[in-house]
Amino acid sequence: MQLENSFEVGAPPDVAWRLLNDVPTVLPCMPGAELVEVVSDDSWKAKLHVKLGPISLQFLADVDRVEVDTDAGTVVLAVKAREAKGRGAAEARIVSSLAPIAGGSRVDLRTELELRGAVAQYGRGVIGDVASTLTDRFAECLRGKLADVERPAAPTEIDGFGLVFRAVWRAFVQRLRGRRA
Repeated sequence: MQLENSFEVGAPPDVAWRLLNDVPTVLPCMPGAELVEVVSDDSWKAKLHVKLGPISLQFLADVDRVEVDTDAGTVVLAVKAREAKGRGAAEARIVSSLAPIAGGSRVDLRTELELRGAVAQYGRGVIGDVASTLTDRFAECLRGKLADVERPAAPTEIDGFGLVFRAVWRAFVQRLRGRRA
């Protein structure tokens, strides 16, 4: 099964590229995904909680970055997942491509998905709609993370009045203690 989705973010390609390649930061943006372990710079273990209609599934997944083409703005992830209760398995090859657009970047996702076992029966009719909804939520989370990256940290204000008041208070207390001694 082939799924194609795309979304736009208001960040320049170099900023979006750095974030998209930071899998431990980006993985939790996928609804239902949880990072379990960082195996290496290009390999991770994750849990995926998926609801297909009335059926709730939990997948244990191995995620590997198998290809990176910085010049073309393309990264390929391979995912092998097995349903925790033995109801099937899934394999996916996810190709993410980044392209500059006016005002930011466009991310194109092409996913080749293969479902096996009972999972395949549950999901056949709804996978496209579920993937589209998940991509929308993923994109919204990435937009938020990119906004945080681009937004400079606000300078911390110093409460001058509070500092002066505390200094005067300490001096007053010390004088009182000095008179009692």
